[in-house]
Amino acid sequence: MASETTGPGASSTNPSPTHAPVSGTTAFAAVLMVVGGAMAIFEGVAALAKEHLFVVTRHYLFEFSLTGWGWVHLILGIALVLAGLAVFGGALWGRFFGVAVAGLGAIANFLWLPYYPLWALVLIVINILVAWALCMGMHREADAGLTA
Repeated sequence: MASETTGPGASSTNPSPTHAPVSGTTAFAAVLMVVGGAMAIFEGVAALAKEHLFVVTRHYLFEFSLTGWGWVHLILGIALVLAGLAVFGGALWGRFFGVAVAGLGAIANFLWLPYYPLWALVLIVINILVAWALCMGMHREADAGLTA
């Protein structure tokens, strides 16, 4: 008969390679991922639906069609929202995927600067904060696991 350990000092949860505890920093990153992803989705839909909304700079080095940019932002926005929801659920893969998608989103919005500068700057800041919060959350949770 195996002995059971119960009580307040018992550790009944073992760390899982697929699920990790969610700290405040990680929850903050998940919220920013959902909000930033929704903003990127709106940006993509606007670029696909209303091309006359954007003023295109002449002879811009990274000039693509607005339809192409619309699809890029739409796909990155959907990926960011899905990663944010996965992080809320505690999925470890969501953190790594979130850092990667946030990095790609920051790059895409940097290249989008001539089309809509203020919106692009806001999304660059959000994406950088997401990457920082996800990495910092992993660091803090690992430290907490070592001391507990």
